[in-house]
Amino acid sequence: MTGMKKRLTIFQSDLPSRAVTVYLCLLSHCSRDGQCYPSLRTVSFKTKLSLKTVQRAMEDLRREGFLEMEHRFRANGAKSSTLYTLMGD
Repeated sequence: MTGMKKRLTIFQSDLPSRAVTVYLCLLSHCSRDGQCYPSLRTVSFKTKLSLKTVQRAMEDLRREGFLEMEHRFRANGAKSSTLYTLMGD
């Protein structure tokens, strides 16, 4: 799905504005395949939303099928970045 089509789909949803804002921020970080891995702190800084609000927005997006999150780990078991995949209709 193209970035433009994703943006149109998100605007037609009933998601709260925080979720739309976070979605557009993630979209600006995504590769052509719709994947990105910015930190929560980066998304918070760029959207001017608190970390907790960003987390709630991501949960809204996940619940409505707009976002998949994959928690990744290093070979030694330490946490790595979270991979975000933007979904759309």
